[in-house]
Amino acid sequence: MTGHKSIHVNQHGFTLVQAIFVLVVLGMLGTYMVTLLGVQQSTSTLAVQQARAYQAARAGIEWAAARIADGKALNNASFVVAGTGCTVTVNVDKVDYSEVGSPGTIYHIASVAVSTGLGKSSPDYVSRTLEVTLQ
Repeated sequence: MTGHKSIHVNQHGFTLVQAIFVLVVLGMLGTYMVTLLGVQQSTSTLAVQQARAYQAARAGIEWAAARIADGKALNNASFVVAGTGCTVTVNVDKVDYSEVGSPGTIYHIASVAVSTGLGKSSPDYVSRTLEVTLQ
C-alpha cells in the first residue's frame, strides 16, 4: 500500500454557506407570502366597504325619491345609514318649468356616502356619489 495516498480537502465551510443561502431564500419567500396575504385581505375588506358606501348612497337617492313621490317637503339632509358605517348627504335641486302651458318640476338629486372612518387620509376611506334627475 505504498502507492496510494489519501487527499483530504477542507470543505466544511461550503456546507454552511449553502445552509445560510437556503435559510435566506426561505425567509424571503415567507415574507412575500405574508405580505401577499395582507394585501389580499385588505383588498377584500375595501371591496366590502365600497359596496356598503354604494348602497348607502343609493338609500339616500331612494329616500329623496320616496319623499318626492309622496309630495312631502324636501330639504337637503344628512344621516347615517345603519349597518354601513357611512354618513349620507342628500342634496336636492328643484326646477319648476312650464312647457306648452303644462307646468312641471325637475328634481336633481345627489347622494354622497362617506365612510365614517378616520377621514380622507385613512387608507380605509371610501366615498361614493350617485346622481339622479327625476321629472
